[in-house]
Amino acid sequence: MTNLANSTSTAIPLNLNDSKNALEPRELLARTLEKIEGAYAYSTIRAYKADFGKFIEFCEERNEDSLPALPSLIADFIIELSNDKRSSAGIRRALCGISTIHKLNRFADPTKDPDVTIEMRRMHRKLGRSSSQAGSINADTLDKLLIATDDSIRGIRDRALLLVAYDTLCRRSELVSLQVKDVKTNIKNEIEKSSILLRKSKTDQDSTGKWLHLSSRAHLALVEWMKELPEGQENLIVGIDRGGSISRSSLNSGQVNRIYKRIARDAGLDELVIEGISGHSMRVGAAQDLLNSGASMPIIMQRGRWSKTDTVMRYVENAQMGI
Repeated sequence: MTNLANSTSTAIPLNLNDSKNALEPRELLARTLEKIEGAYAYSTIRAYKADFGKFIEFCEERNEDSLPALPSLIADFIIELSNDKRSSAGIRRALCGISTIHKLNRFADPTKDPDVTIEMRRMHRKLGRSSSQAGSINADTLDKLLIATDDSIRGIRDRALLLVAYDTLCRRSELVSLQVKDVKTNIKNEIEKSSILLRKSKTDQDSTGKWLHLSSRAHLALVEWMKELPEGQENLIVGIDRGGSISRSSLNSGQVNRIYKRIARDAGLDELVIEGISGHSMRVGAAQDLLNSGASMPIIMQRGRWSKTDTVMRYVENAQMGI
């Protein structure tokens, strides 16, 4: 994991006001992030760094302390983010980061102050609570994407990626974490299928692991792809260079988005549809297809490894309209 803190390990002061040698906010943030590496997801730490870094800049411009911060200053920060057209979800994320960094340094949480609560209510009335929803890649769209792939090494990889993503409802971070050694083939009723062990997910931070089962079509695509992998390959979903050579390292999450969009363009999809496609589009489409097939909410939550009903509802609320 990349060290986001870029600093040596030093004990964090319990209270900035108790020490004349207290660290500057930027250094304290860096050391806090270093302290929590391995305990929080990389994407979470990255968000804390970006959001709290912006908050430090905001405070410096006003010659105010950011650690600990006054509630009135955070309320002003919310107003600035709102005026900068940050989404309500982005503002909530920034507030969560401010809260967490304070608590990790044993400061009182200023985001719980009534002034901050009032400003958040005002922000939600102004911007709403909705967050952008990834475009859907349902079964019909998936078929169009599969037809657009060819028999090159890249096409073989792309078919495996598309079908595994749809069958498993994996988040993009989960897809790129899959390992070759965790693919298990089994035969039932003379039909050969595959299962993949997902070692860790967003809702399984303790790495209990979960077996994800593939359809026959996904199984065949995965077998075809694994035949192309070099001996000793660890990562299952990997990049391919311009010369057609398979990389040893896994894709990053952003590359999954770009692959989906590239295949969608090859399939001739409308550019507005392509613009809405993201690394979660397969997950959205598969969840909507489950709902339309009659699956219950508990079944959908179990398949997609969701822990909150409202999260699932955001995914499936447009299923009946095919959005």
